[in-house]
Amino acid sequence: MTVSTYKQTAWSLKDLFPSAQSPELKAAFQKVEQGVGEIEKLRPKLTEKISQADFMSLVRKMEETDKIAARIYCFAQLLFNANTQDQAAQALAARVDQFVADISNRILFFSLWWKELPDAQANKLMKDCGDYRYWLESIRHFKSFTLTEPEEKIINTKNVTGFNALVTLYSAITNRYVFKVEIDGKMQDLTRGQLMMYVRGEDPDLRARCYQELYRIYGADGPILGQMYMTVARDWRNENVSLRKYSTPISTRNLANDIPDSVVDTLLDVSKKNTPIFQRFFSLKAKWLKMDHLRRYDIYAPVAKSDKPYSFEKGAGMVLDTFHGFDPKFASMAERVFQDNHLDSEVRKGKRDGAFCQTVVPELTPWVLVNYQGKVDDVSTLAHELGHAIHSMSAEKHTYYTQNSCLPLAETASTFAEMLLVEKLLKEENNEAVRRDVLFRQVDDAYATIQRQAFFALFEKEAHDMIHNNAQVDELCAAYAQNLKLQFGDVVDISDEFKWEWVSIPHIYNVPFYVYAYAFGQLLVLSLFSQFKKEGDSFKPRYMKILSTGGAQAPVELLKDAGIDVSKAAFWQGGFDVVSELVKQLEAIPVK
Repeated sequence: MTVSTYKQTAWSLKDLFPSAQSPELKAAFQKVEQGVGEIEKLRPKLTEKISQADFMSLVRKMEETDKIAARIYCFAQLLFNANTQDQAAQALAARVDQFVADISNRILFFSLWWKELPDAQANKLMKDCGDYRYWLESIRHFKSFTLTEPEEKIINTKNVTGFNALVTLYSAITNRYVFKVEIDGKMQDLTRGQLMMYVRGEDPDLRARCYQELYRIYGADGPILGQMYMTVARDWRNENVSLRKYSTPISTRNLANDIPDSVVDTLLDVSKKNTPIFQRFFSLKAKWLKMDHLRRYDIYAPVAKSDKPYSFEKGAGMVLDTFHGFDPKFASMAERVFQDNHLDSEVRKGKRDGAFCQTVVPELTPWVLVNYQGKVDDVSTLAHELGHAIHSMSAEKHTYYTQNSCLPLAETASTFAEMLLVEKLLKEENNEAVRRDVLFRQVDDAYATIQRQAFFALFEKEAHDMIHNNAQVDELCAAYAQNLKLQFGDVVDISDEFKWEWVSIPHIYNVPFYVYAYAFGQLLVLSLFSQFKKEGDSFKPRYMKILSTGGAQAPVELLKDAGIDVSKAAFWQGGFDVVSELVKQLEAIPVK
């Protein structure tokens, strides 16, 4: 396959708005105001006797208004993430947060009415509402946890200057950090993304110095960042446990994902039981690195000298070619991200570290952010985020309310895309050192995506309870150190500065209890990929159905239709068995 050549660039937001000062953005604010006003006028029709026509008219008016609001909100967020130090972007993001809270309060009456409607009438209205059905069903799941209209409005307003403001402040503080490390005899100023490139490098002293510098900077602000986290956790419990009466803090996220608490508990329990698999792997890696004990600095170290660079053009070409080999439709959807200039792949100071994919509305190609530096990991990250975009575009026929899957299923296409890329790399790479490095990195990534994220979730559960019981920041550090000890046992030495790792994890601030979705998604994909290898092309329609369903069906039901029962420990153990087999293959290679 011949693919187009693409250069490394910043993204364009012109498909949303020309600029933050544009008349189009101003008009969009006005359109939302107008739409909300029209919705408010329909409130008197919300009775048990509402006609199907009037009900659907209101739903469609709400969707139309919400889509314009989504364009405004995502524009502000994407502008901020492109440069977190831009004061104009910060101000717009804050303004939009307030605006969204205000309009949410004004149309709150719909969801409150819908939750309180008797089942018979609600079922009658949902019978003929087409693709909106699961969205409407999902709203009713929260009936028992919903407060009065005045109370809900207070919470929405409070979040602007409370939870949301703290998260924005955390992002602004941590994304301005500069890390100073001597490399090749020269002191360099690095972003976090640039710094983390070296922790996967060959130089053990440089790996250690990079981690030490990372947590020196975070640790210096640790007491402040820790207090911010404690406030986020208290806010989460105050709203969701004290006021809404969820049984536990994590239950809030589980219901939002429409995943039963018992399923998440089973996933985390199985993860704890499988720590020996990764401990075996780290013991093996120590032998390859000629170390008696692996240090925490070394867990992502390459076992072979294979610092092979991948230009952006080559990396993008590899990813697109991989997608085309699986299905040409996948490649064409990924190319849309490039062709629409919705990809920001540059490395810049002030730009948000890491990577993400942002879906705005079904009719627009998603936006993707990566920080591409030419390593094989960067190629994998590009495949991962474009996988998210493919998932989104596969479901673009759905409504705004039903396009996006729940968080645990959101990693399905992204992780599958990475596995396709790794398979291609192993098939085409002739360099033995590179092949061995890729194999080791598969397990590295399995640790980072499954076990590390599961233990983050276990820490979150413990931390929220500790904070409720008046724990101090130092006590949370001690709990996190114990969490690391449980993961690594006696096979990895953990130095003291890693007690600050938890304050460097954006997800536990931004989206509490998000992280188990990674473990869920990775283990699910290991199962799906195994099926693909056994079944070949006959597997694809079942996989495509999962992606194209988006958020239009309950996730447990969707997976059950695909022959997957996530309520059983055996399913999750099956994923760990795949990882164990990979480790077994590596153990069979003579150590050189």
